[in-house]
Amino acid sequence: MSHAIAPMRTFTSVLSRTPARQCQRFISTARTTRPTVPRLQIQPQQPLAQRRGYKTVEEAKSKYRSGPFSWKAGVLFVLTGAGLLWYFEHEKQRMQRKRIADATKGVGRPKVGGAFELIDQDGNPMTDKDLKGRYSLVYFGFSHCPDICPEELDKMAAMFEKVEAERPGALKPVFVTCDPARDTPKVLKEYLAEFHPKFIGLTGTYDQIKAMCKAYRVYFSTPSKVEPGQDYLVDHSIYFYLMDPEGDFVEALGRQHSPDQAAKVILDHMKDWRGKLRTD
Repeated sequence: MSHAIAPMRTFTSVLSRTPARQCQRFISTARTTRPTVPRLQIQPQQPLAQRRGYKTVEEAKSKYRSGPFSWKAGVLFVLTGAGLLWYFEHEKQRMQRKRIADATKGVGRPKVGGAFELIDQDGNPMTDKDLKGRYSLVYFGFSHCPDICPEELDKMAAMFEKVEAERPGALKPVFVTCDPARDTPKVLKEYLAEFHPKFIGLTGTYDQIKAMCKAYRVYFSTPSKVEPGQDYLVDHSIYFYLMDPEGDFVEALGRQHSPDQAAKVILDHMKDWRGKLRTD
């Protein structure tokens, strides 16, 4: 009996050891065949200042201390604003001058100005066509005027000199007499020479002067029943009539305008003119 049990134990021990060896073999095989997981290589992070393009922390701090706008951006902003302000103000003034010029032009015929045929201080015939191609400044008066006409002609000479300095030959100063009976070409030549050598004096018959004054909407009145040789005064309008190169009325300059102001008005209108100006 004891001999039968011994082989049995031996067999049992073999069976009990065999699975353990197989498990160990399987485990070892599994360990050797498990895929290798690559290790993540973590790069060391750069400082925040360097990642944002700053070389040092101090540079980053100074950047943030100056705020979102630099002084260069501030200067550019101020210059841009000033430029826009100047442009809009300049354009506003230009449009206002254009409205004034357009408002004075009639439909089919000008409200102020028109055709005329007179003679100058040298006895040469002159018409409205001789004034075209450049601006003209027309004033109505008479040589025997005691005070107003000399003052206005002095002012006319001053404004003409200022315009002539910037736009030589672009303006013609014209004096038209309201007293043709006494203001002959010879009288006008001597009278106007006292104010400026480039002044043009115009005279003619009474009907010619009356027609031109009517076209320019100029009021004038001479006393009736004047005896030969008797002195008298002539009432008339006191304005300078600025005419453009096409012979259209632009603006009236009155006694409220100083020579500087009047010259600026004339020069501004010249700048607005899109055509060519004669300067010969």
